[in-house]
Amino acid sequence: MKRIIVVTSSPRKGGNSEILAGKFAEGAAFSGNAVETVAVRDLDLKFCTGCMYCQSHDKCVLGDGMNALYERFQNADVIAFATPVYYYAVCGQLKTFLDRLNPLYPRANRFKEVYLIATAAEDAESAMDGSVKDIQGWIDCFDGVSLKGVLRAAGVTDKGDVNNTDFPAQAFEMGKNV
Repeated sequence: MKRIIVVTSSPRKGGNSEILAGKFAEGAAFSGNAVETVAVRDLDLKFCTGCMYCQSHDKCVLGDGMNALYERFQNADVIAFATPVYYYAVCGQLKTFLDRLNPLYPRANRFKEVYLIATAAEDAESAMDGSVKDIQGWIDCFDGVSLKGVLRAAGVTDKGDVNNTDFPAQAFEMGKNV
């Protein structure tokens, strides 16, 4: 059994990336894993100030609830990020969340596998290249961590469009095979 955290960063509840995050979580749970989902929009997330307090202390100086998450992320085996793609990159909510995971940098983290689920209105899968690069940049800050899978759900514009595709089945299978 693996401990898995699925981060959904869509500001739109029930949006396409969140639907796929749910299917990934279902697949992972189906295989007997312990799965926790974190919705970034439910956090009172503040921007990182770059003060580096977290590098010499076991927490962030900002009091917005992120400190309660760090130990759970540190002890996860797998982290999956789900994002809508805005302007060929992860959404701002996810970028802010990634920045706020900076207190993980000096820790002995358990996670070694990261997955990305990205949705975009544009039909070309290449629209997600910037999002993959964004996540890979975060991963590169941690020794021994790798991007194990990417689901590029292109051509889904309106809320729920993804339900009319085979992307939910792909997300479930990706989660099931973690």
